[in-house]
This record gives sequence, C-alpha cells and structure tokens, in this order.
Amino acid sequence: METYTAIVLGAGTGKRMKSTVHKQYLNLAGKPLIYYAIKAFEQSRVTDIVLVAGAGETEYCRREIIERYHFRKVRAVVEGGTERYHSVWNGLLAAEEADYVLIHDGARPFVSTEMIERSIKSVADCMACVVGMPVKDTIKVVNQEGFAESTPDRSCLWQIQTPQAFSYPLICEAYRRLMERKEITVTDDAMVLEQMTGYAVRVIKGSYRNIKITTPEDFITAEAYIAEEEV
Repeated sequence: METYTAIVLGAGTGKRMKSTVHKQYLNLAGKPLIYYAIKAFEQSRVTDIVLVAGAGETEYCRREIIERYHFRKVRAVVEGGTERYHSVWNGLLAAEEADYVLIHDGARPFVSTEMIERSIKSVADCMACVVGMPVKDTIKVVNQEGFAESTPDRSCLWQIQTPQAFSYPLICEAYRRLMERKEITVTDDAMVLEQMTGYAVRVIKGSYRNIKITTPEDFITAEAYIAEEEV
C-alpha cells in the first residue's frame, strides 16, 4: 500500500506580521494558526504528518499543538533551518519511508481535504503536482528602474499555492542536489524540482481561499473566512 506523508512547515518567523509571536502560533478564532493546516491533513487520507518547527520549538509544538488538540497522525516534529528549503530538507529526511510527500506551508490554514485528495490522485499519476489558481489581475514584468517591460498573457499565468506533492525519491534527489549548491534562489518546491532535474510539474486546481497568512491584512481576511464557515 502506497504511503503519503504530509510535511507541514511551521518554522517561519513571520516578520511581516509585525508581531512578537511567530505567525504560525497566532490566535485565529481561538486556535493557533498552524492548527488548521494540521487538522486538514489529519482528516484526509494521508498516512502521516511531519511537522517542521522553529529552532527550539519542537517540545512546545508537541505539548501545545499535537498533544493539546489530540492529533494522531503527527509522527515526527523536527526543527527547521535558516531558509525555507533547509526546513523542507529536514522534513524530507524525517519522511524517508514515504512513497509520496505533500509539502505544505503551515501559514495556509484553508487547505481542504478535497484539495489534498486532488493532490494525492494527481501525484500518483504524474509524480509531481502543485495546486494553484489562475491570476485575476494583469501582471507586469518590471525592470530595476521601476518601468514595465512587458505584459505576459494572463490566460497562461497561475498563482501557485501549497500543498505541492511529489514522488519521494524524485523530490528528495532534487533537494539533495540543491543542498550541494550555493548561491541559488528558490521560492517553492516545484522550482527546486525544475531547476535541479528539469522534471515537468503539473498544476492542478487549488482555491482562491487557500491564502498564505503573511501580513496583518491577510489575518483579517482569514478571520472573515472562519466567521463565514461558522455561520
């Protein structure tokens, strides 16, 4: 039976939230922000969950999140690293028994079990997929002087979200190559796979509600979504 491990990233500091509390622990409708992402994977058919916590925060996460909310699928809590890709690598090392992994930003509380199921079905077919949605706004390519250089065809542009799902051997090899490199900038896991192996990644439907909480304004939106769900 094939196994699917969710790697939930909760090691960020959330500087743009302008809070002394790391954003993944901020209170959203009475629960820490990261609770919602873990809950979605807990209720899905993923086999297990690896939670990546900030430095020195593993025991706090076990006590105040895993044990407090009785999550049963979290089998490992590991420390993250300096950059996001370091945290993903640490999560991958803890998920070595998985056939597939779903890598998710813990600051996206509105991932749904339906979205996770679409990812599981797609990755089993194509080995690498990410969720996303078509952009709504016009996009400009802007140069260093602040002038627009071109306007890409909006019909071909998608905003990429998480979870991002991969065959474990495939993404692990891509990250192994990345960790041997220096001075490279990557912004998501699909980019790591593309840059390190040239493998094509399928994009499947996510949700416009699947926002990443980055700024105080995002938090206001998240509170509104939670309120709607409770009506």
